[in-house]
Amino acid sequence: MQSQAPTIEQYLSELPPERQAPMRELHALLVKKLPKGFEACMNYGMIGYVVPHRLYPAGYHCDPKLPLPFMALASQKNSINLYHMGLYADPAILAWFQTEHAKASSKKLDMGKSCVRYKKPEDMPLKLLGELAGKMSVKDWVARYEAGLKR
Repeated sequence: MQSQAPTIEQYLSELPPERQAPMRELHALLVKKLPKGFEACMNYGMIGYVVPHRLYPAGYHCDPKLPLPFMALASQKNSINLYHMGLYADPAILAWFQTEHAKASSKKLDMGKSCVRYKKPEDMPLKLLGELAGKMSVKDWVARYEAGLKR
């Protein structure tokens, strides 16, 4: 379900009480660990971590008025979801994450192409998710994104 909240703070404050603290903790960690240049904002009804237009004026090809998305964090009905486009775009980061997740968590990795789902907040390997956030610079992400557009 997409939120209509205009700000990250409002989004977080509207979450069920049991989700607020873990979502705030993960959001703060991601902001701290993301490389310089990425910005947090509301994007597609969830918390987005994007390359702003001042660094990538072309924006997102699907809607150039929007900044280029990189990561997102959402509280869904049955899980907390972390979307990381680098997992989809970079096989080396995906392989690293799958290997490290097996070491960091006793839970089976529940993952789509770029979406990692955690049914219970206590199952989120925060240190690993922070490391994942820092794995790709803005420059690297833009290069991968543009390479994908040329296929």
